Amino acid sequence: MNQEHLFEQILKMGDQEKRVTDKQAKILQAAIEIFAKKGFASTTTSEIAKKAGVAEGTIFRHYKTKKELLYSIISPFATELILPFFADRFVKEVFEAPTNQSYEELLKQLIRNRFKFVQSNVDLVKIIIQEMAFQEEIQHFFQQTFVEKVYPKFSNFIKEFQRRGEISADFPINTVLRLTIASVVGFLFTRFVVLPDANWKDEEEIEHTIAFIRKGLA
Repeated sequence: MNQEHLFEQILKMGDQEKRVTDKQAKILQAAIEIFAKKGFASTTTSEIAKKAGVAEGTIFRHYKTKKELLYSIISPFATELILPFFADRFVKEVFEAPTNQSYEELLKQLIRNRFKFVQSNVDLVKIIIQEMAFQEEIQHFFQQTFVEKVYPKFSNFIKEFQRRGEISADFPINTVLRLTIASVVGFLFTRFVVLPDANWKDEEEIEHTIAFIRKGLA
């Protein structure tokens, strides 16, 4: 896949003063991989150091504790960088399409866009999912970013599809959004987190998900 991993993109963002060093980047990448595989509680700093190719003491020079290392991934990556970054790109790639497209076409763009995103960033997504239940700051940024960046565009499309009769006008806009997002996220979560090694036929599953949403909202 030609899509650049989000981790690498994030390291290139921001001012020079905010950019991490090469050793920090290696530590963060190693921590992401091991946290995603084993979970925070089961991971040791010695494992992270070995994976990163640095001395364990190097980790503690940058991060006082293992929890601080976790937060260094979760807080700036998830709340300050990942959410605004993926929301801006997501809106541009999906919702700045011609408004004469059908709801089925929009769903195809939506699912394939998010499929590629999660596929390229599985480890980061796993960590965010694992920790989001315990981090109110992450929850807040997800809500804020959705409301400010995604909701206005998505809701305008839904109004147009309801006007055309592609989506039943009996459904409130918030209900259409909730049912659509729940179906898409449910598919991606199962595909990449719950059963990643199952014998998936991705294109068929995408089409089935689209049909389920479209028929349910018609």
